[in-house]
Amino acid sequence: MDRRHDVTLAFTYPDERRARTVAESVRVEEGAIADDRSAVRVERDGRTVRVTVAAADLVALRAGVNTWTRLVGVAERVADCAA
Repeated sequence: MDRRHDVTLAFTYPDERRARTVAESVRVEEGAIADDRSAVRVERDGRTVRVTVAAADLVALRAGVNTWTRLVGVAERVADCAA
């Protein structure tokens, strides 16, 4: 598939533990949500979690960004409750 559009979202946390918790929480969805129009990659570097969404068209890109932003938000809220 030709993924002509992509965006990288970066989320920085106060410490590596929090970043690791969020990254591991959303990474499990990496292969489950991808389809023939979009794909995602979740990476962590220290305190920063990067979510890269690649898509064949802008509609799929917007949907992917919305989905992954919500997933990260849920992971953050769950991490807050567990702390």
